[in-house]
Amino acid sequence: MNLVERQQRFLEAAQQHFKTSKAVRPRELFGVSNSAKIIEGGIQLGVVNLDNVKDDTEALIFGCVMRFPPEDEVYFAVLVRKDKANFLKRLTEMKKLGAAAKATGAEPADPLSEGSDEEAPEALGATIKYSARNNLVPIYLARDGLLWLRNAKFWDSLAFDMSPFGPATEPDEIVVALYPPTASARRSLLAREFIGWLGSLVGSQKIHELQVWADTATLSPAMRRMPTRVPIAGIEAAVKALGGHYPNGEVRRLHAALNFLSHKHFVILSGLSGTGKTQLALKYARAVHGLSSNTTDDPLIFECPVRPEWTDPTGLTGYFDVLTNRYVVPTFLEAVLVATAHRESPVFVILDEMNLARVEYYLSDVLSCMETGGRLQLHSNSVPLEGTTGASIRAELPLPANLFIIGTINVDETTNPVSDKVLDRASVIDMSTVDVPSFLASLEARFPEMKDARAASEAKLTEIHDLMQQYGLGFGYRLIEEFVRYHAFDSEHLKSPSTDVTDQLLVQKVLVKLRGAERQRTLLTGLDKACEGLPRAQVFIRKLLADLDDFGSFQAMR
Repeated sequence: MNLVERQQRFLEAAQQHFKTSKAVRPRELFGVSNSAKIIEGGIQLGVVNLDNVKDDTEALIFGCVMRFPPEDEVYFAVLVRKDKANFLKRLTEMKKLGAAAKATGAEPADPLSEGSDEEAPEALGATIKYSARNNLVPIYLARDGLLWLRNAKFWDSLAFDMSPFGPATEPDEIVVALYPPTASARRSLLAREFIGWLGSLVGSQKIHELQVWADTATLSPAMRRMPTRVPIAGIEAAVKALGGHYPNGEVRRLHAALNFLSHKHFVILSGLSGTGKTQLALKYARAVHGLSSNTTDDPLIFECPVRPEWTDPTGLTGYFDVLTNRYVVPTFLEAVLVATAHRESPVFVILDEMNLARVEYYLSDVLSCMETGGRLQLHSNSVPLEGTTGASIRAELPLPANLFIIGTINVDETTNPVSDKVLDRASVIDMSTVDVPSFLASLEARFPEMKDARAASEAKLTEIHDLMQQYGLGFGYRLIEEFVRYHAFDSEHLKSPSTDVTDQLLVQKVLVKLRGAERQRTLLTGLDKACEGLPRAQVFIRKLLADLDDFGSFQAMR
């Protein structure tokens, strides 16, 4: 879709929303020289020819655009209908003032001249020049929520008393649309903030977001196929190419657990922190969608970090905000809406660290819908509510069959146990097994420059991990990779002896996980022996042994 087509579709959607007749022709302010510009105290919507506006005109619509990096466009249209009398009165007064100045022999204003007036309007009592024609009228939306006009030259700032240059006009409403649309690309933060800023000028109740462009065309063919249509060998190869290391069949087990039922796709990945649970979910989704890079934006993946204060479903399914008069759409509900709109595409939701809160509290409605095929009850209004993403939110919504939910959990003292109600409805894949040599080999294969760092750390890392894993205190691939990368950095920049670096890292990253009681005494004595020649690590371990002797227990970080 080219630029002109986008502009035309937006204007058609705006007219349809405003319910104006075909006789109302939107004024297009999309050009490079007359497009919207933010200035102090407001925004210049553009420069428009209003010389032949009729007194009986039904309404006026001004179509504008703001562009934000990298390639995001915010189209917005301003409607003037109820207060058009003031708008027309201002147009008439400007022409009269311009004609009077011309008749008295005053120097006529040049409407094409750039820049602000020599008599700065910020000064009290300042005047501006007028033209006898309204063929080049800059329109300004100020922080008071009103539209202000002049027909010669420009204002650099609206941060002054503008009452002498009235009457001003109150816009009825503003509709906005973002391109690329939501399900095709993540929206620019700047673009989203601009919409909020427009709402701060005119009032959020006057801002309405439109869904103008169908985004199916922007989804690649690979994104419009279900996982069961993708060969598992291709998925495994893609996950490996994306940097995943899962030697124990985790990819195959995840694929089977997600897809063996046609109506329910819910898997929980459990295991040590740092074993790649979240990355497995992300890389699997990217592999299914045919993406070959971890940095490529995927509009069909939604990450939902679970918060510990979630005690009800609103963190997932949203709520009605009485202050903004809109339905707040969280990430999970946005995923449901996108999956509903794109039935042929697999949409993945990742509930990260889902047991930081009680899972059965915030996930109960979703679990019920999974089993019964019922609908999510979002609100009790008989008509759809406007959502914060611009979509219409119906009172109830079914869980689409193309929604794939993957949760990750850690089992430690900071998390909540997962109840049988949840476990019965999910497939749980344990990812606690860590193969240090295998992972280091794959790391070196991907990053050959890590060869020396791997050689310096592999033996000691493997020995320490094997000891700790016997007592449930092992560590994951994240720690192992950072251990090796630290070695590589020190070798390049600090030139420390490799044994000193290993000694530092054991204390800084590995041994800090130690905790236990008398049962773990043999672990400490084994570690003390393994750390011979590493003075910092031995001091650290012997302090823990002293704590065990004195208190009957030990904990490195206390």
